[in-house]
Amino acid sequence: MSDCILYGIPNCDKVRAARRWLEQKGVPFRFHDLRQDGVDEALLRHWLERVDLAELVNRRSTTWRQLSEADRAAILSGDLTLLAQHPTLIRRPVLVCGDRLLVGFDPDQWEAALT
Repeated sequence: MSDCILYGIPNCDKVRAARRWLEQKGVPFRFHDLRQDGVDEALLRHWLERVDLAELVNRRSTTWRQLSEADRAAILSGDLTLLAQHPTLIRRPVLVCGDRLLVGFDPDQWEAALT
């Protein structure tokens, strides 16, 4: 299996659980901090070739709740500028392993996809 990249925010509970799971399973990965390292629109577009926008957007985040209705509508219509500017709008974690892309942490789903 090729090395994986785990995209997330270090203090996110789901990201911490995903990191522990990957380490316990011996899956090699590197961590990409969405806040510090950022994410660009090109990468977001690439992800959206494989998952729906609704799956990628974190509508439970505080950032989402603080957005205006116009900004929310822009994001849901495919404007990726705000997602790139505010990575907490991205559902976490995002795991890229070769040609696999997993959004959110579900141990059963990850087990099926990675083993």
